[in-house]
Amino acid sequence: MKTIFILAITMLAFTKTDTNQFTKQSIHQFKVKDINGNIFDFSSLKGKKIMIVNTASNCGLTPQYEKLEALYQQYKSKNFVVIGFPANNFMGQEPGSDEEISSFCKLNYGVTFPIMSKISVKGKNMHGVYQFLTEKQKNGLEDSEVQWNFQKYLIDEEGHLVRVVSPRMQPNDPSIIEWIKK
Repeated sequence: MKTIFILAITMLAFTKTDTNQFTKQSIHQFKVKDINGNIFDFSSLKGKKIMIVNTASNCGLTPQYEKLEALYQQYKSKNFVVIGFPANNFMGQEPGSDEEISSFCKLNYGVTFPIMSKISVKGKNMHGVYQFLTEKQKNGLEDSEVQWNFQKYLIDEEGHLVRVVSPRMQPNDPSIIEWIKK
């Protein structure tokens, strides 16, 4: 009986230790390079809701830039921001340099929301921001994989991941608008 009791206590201790290993992190810990080569500090967005999107200029979903910009314009004064991360991880659909991407976004879609320097959102060179977004151990919500260009990640005012949104869902989907407004 004493052996069973000790075994039960030991198992309980290991279970408790395992649950404590998951430390929910915040997007506010990151500093990245923006498309113009300047440092962008996510801690400057404390108190704002954030939509992070991996973007590409030569994708069938590229017209989402227009809706992303409209969403940003409509809600930026209400503590909401869109952050674009160009990435060339899917069929080479973002081959351009930062300068070419910036020019493309401004000329074709009038983009004014912050765009970061091109990164990798998958694989062995995955950027730290995307490691945070896709690993439950870091984000505290869920493990996910970037499925395609224009996958969206919704971050609350404290910098915590609250939802992963399919690339095909439009940025102005009613469920996203509802989240922004509440």
